[in-house]
Amino acid sequence: MYESLKNPSSQRKSWLNLNRIVNILEVIQDAIVICLCLGLFCFMVLQLYSMVLSLLPPLQFHVVTADILSLLIWVELFRLLIIYLKEQRISIGVAVEVAIVSVLREFIVRGVLEIPSTQVLATCAFLLVLGMLMVIRVWLPPTFEGIDPEQTVSQRHQQRSTAKKAETNGNHAILAKN
Repeated sequence: MYESLKNPSSQRKSWLNLNRIVNILEVIQDAIVICLCLGLFCFMVLQLYSMVLSLLPPLQFHVVTADILSLLIWVELFRLLIIYLKEQRISIGVAVEVAIVSVLREFIVRGVLEIPSTQVLATCAFLLVLGMLMVIRVWLPPTFEGIDPEQTVSQRHQQRSTAKKAETNGNHAILAKN
């Protein structure tokens, strides 16, 4: 009893297993993402059915183009969710690609001439930033291919402290011999 009063963290760990709670929350999160995948897949099938119906005469070019581009966006979102399920991360590249295709879809469907010039300029700036993100992403070190930058820095710090301890112990051994 007195031991639990001296060390409240051990008491907390005994009745609250944080690793177990985190694992349960991750399973729930994966279940939510799976439900999103299934819902998105069903929505894509309905969108495909709608697209086939819009191909029947009279053919409306804008509707067909909008449906095809929308379907491509849904496919990319589905791919983003699949990557999340496999790797437990959001792919920056795929997310940026989805954003670019979504913006371009709006331009194609609505027509550049019908969009106000301020909105065109803002959209161009947004696309420029997204393009820069795609370029910068190439130069960033891979963080999810078995390389965790925080773990790497932590290991370097541990190696330095171990080397300093060994050096200090070596100095103590030399002093003890003298």
